[in-house]
Amino acid sequence: MTPSKTLSDPPTTVPRRHDTEPSAYHWAALPVLLSGTFLVVLDFFIVNVALPSTQTGLHAGATALEWVVAGYGLTFAVLLIAAGQLGDRWGRRRLFLLGIALFTLASAACGAAPNVGALVTARLFQGAAAALITPIVLAIIGVMFSGKQRTRAIGAYATTMGVAAAGGQLIGGVLLTADVAGLGWRSVFLINIPVGVAALALIPRLVPESRSAHSTRLDVSGLVLATAGLTALILPLLEGRQQGWPAWTWLSLAAAPFLIAAFVLRQRSMLAQARTPLLDLRLFGSRAFSVGMLGQFLLFCGQASYFVILALYLQQGRGLSAMDSGLMFTIVAVSYLYASAKAAGLAARFGRGVVIAGAVLLAGGHLALLLTTRAVGIGGPVLAVSPGLLLAGAGMGLCITALTVIVLQSANAEQAGAISGTLSTAQQVGNAVGVAIIGPIFFGALPAGYDHAFELGLEGLVCMIGALVVLTLALPARRAASREGGLSEAPSP
Repeated sequence: MTPSKTLSDPPTTVPRRHDTEPSAYHWAALPVLLSGTFLVVLDFFIVNVALPSTQTGLHAGATALEWVVAGYGLTFAVLLIAAGQLGDRWGRRRLFLLGIALFTLASAACGAAPNVGALVTARLFQGAAAALITPIVLAIIGVMFSGKQRTRAIGAYATTMGVAAAGGQLIGGVLLTADVAGLGWRSVFLINIPVGVAALALIPRLVPESRSAHSTRLDVSGLVLATAGLTALILPLLEGRQQGWPAWTWLSLAAAPFLIAAFVLRQRSMLAQARTPLLDLRLFGSRAFSVGMLGQFLLFCGQASYFVILALYLQQGRGLSAMDSGLMFTIVAVSYLYASAKAAGLAARFGRGVVIAGAVLLAGGHLALLLTTRAVGIGGPVLAVSPGLLLAGAGMGLCITALTVIVLQSANAEQAGAISGTLSTAQQVGNAVGVAIIGPIFFGALPAGYDHAFELGLEGLVCMIGALVVLTLALPARRAASREGGLSEAPSP
């Protein structure tokens, strides 16, 4: 079945001229899709600049702050693969619409949370709603676009992620400084509501419906095993330091690999029975796909935790206001946007070399910031950290976009839902695991000062990026990757 058969006719509310101009119709739908990506990524990062005021307003401890960030990533990661499959079965536009609606409601619950427990609970639901959105965006892009158009669309997708991730800190700073109606930190969640409502109005009109021709039942047993495995891994990493590493944390960590192995065996069994698994292990037969997925995991392990510790260092260590801290994050955003705009085209020409270059820039940015912090501590001119921020932003922009292009080119468009779901899962598991690893290192070192804690966190991040550089060498060369076929060669719908 070709992509053109998976895409239903445009809704009757769309003017007929779009029927004869499919490219224009698709480009009109892209901003609506990317609004979902923007909200999902924004809410992972906008909370960083609001963490100090949230901690004060709700009397929250360090572990609660980690849960506000990583809890979102946990439920996000757990449901992502299932969401891709549900979209293939029930209709991608339908699930995207549901995800936006639930995300908007969860955002309202976050903004109205009376205590930290309610906030963490709402964040868990918000992450679950985000899981319904993210793989659907990539899947619809994979169906609507091909060739150079897909490369441009992926570039726009990566740019949107960058604006939301790095620019979100500035947006949060503006909201906290304005303090409209005395909402304070609550405004960083409530801002999602008007965006969500606007998207809900436009989705039925502009986003075309698509689904897989092969309708399958959701593998509930596999979903339970995946949930248990990820929870067993992340929960003790978040709670262990605060609770003094009791026996249950070690038992949980020991059980995690067995639960994940059981999940893998379940998926193999599903394939052997000619049933559709949550995770199609055959995708990992492509070296570009398997190495690219692990690369995404390592990259996102470092990204989320980097923004968390940087926000705390700037605000609580250096004493910057939320607004000034947000302005510092725009340095990261500017270099990210420039690099991500160039990365898709460069990746098509140079393949893994772009990822290696990005990883080197990212590691160099962390090292520059580390050396600057050792030299000035929490004093000195704040702009002294600018070189490190610029390099880190450029490295992120190159790596994220190039790795996404490589992964999406590793299989055919029939697998759009499975690929996008697995890709997004690797990213969000990385986000949650990264915060769970770097968070305890940072908070554990705080008694010695914010500068010392920040330095240790950066050292951990450099190690992660070093592993990414080594891993990238295992990616196939550009010509070998292109011979695998892939999404980039699929016919236009």
